[in-house]
Amino acid sequence: MSNPLAIAHVTQALALLIEHNLRPEIDMPVSVETRRPPAEPPTDPTITVFCYQVTSDPALRNADLPTRTSNGVLIRRAAAALDLHYLISAYGNETELVGQRLIGSVVRTLHEIPALPADVIAEAAERPYLAGSDLAESSQRVRFTPTQMDVDETSKLWGMLHQTPYALSVVYQGVLVLVEGREEPVPVPPVERRTVTVQPNIRRPASPPEGQVEAPPGTGE
Repeated sequence: MSNPLAIAHVTQALALLIEHNLRPEIDMPVSVETRRPPAEPPTDPTITVFCYQVTSDPALRNADLPTRTSNGVLIRRAAAALDLHYLISAYGNETELVGQRLIGSVVRTLHEIPALPADVIAEAAERPYLAGSDLAESSQRVRFTPTQMDVDETSKLWGMLHQTPYALSVVYQGVLVLVEGREEPVPVPPVERRTVTVQPNIRRPASPPEGQVEAPPGTGE
């Protein structure tokens, strides 16, 4: 479970993961930025990591509601289960195919290391604007999987980025981020007294074996 800073923390950690794994194939300085694709494409080698959508996780959509008693007392904290969607774009000298080289490195990294490592999460937490994030304490590891998009879906995605020219990109989904609510649940008191109820056995007696007549009560055998 994490607090609301988890979304930004995952984005920063993803950018660091990509930045730390560009070498040895990429031997040039590369700027990895957590921002939307720029309206004016940079000429220097650049990778942008843009969280363009946050959605409810379909597997846990109905399991994240708070649990309360009949009188409204909270006994289980709410937890929103979220999936994060990222557009990762690459820029650079097109005559030297810099963008394609960078995208190749991104794909290689996220295929080889699909889950955020603990050391990268800890490094991202050193940013002042992420002070107070508890993503490192979450038992749920965020895992990235590629999203397959056809030409029409890609066109719609870039159409949302008004006046932003298309750049070679890949789309990934981060699963799963659990954001906890603020209200503290009330501990359930222990059982102090148990009540045992004894009821008589009212089942009918078993029938006597075939050929044997059961004697009436009080007549003996």
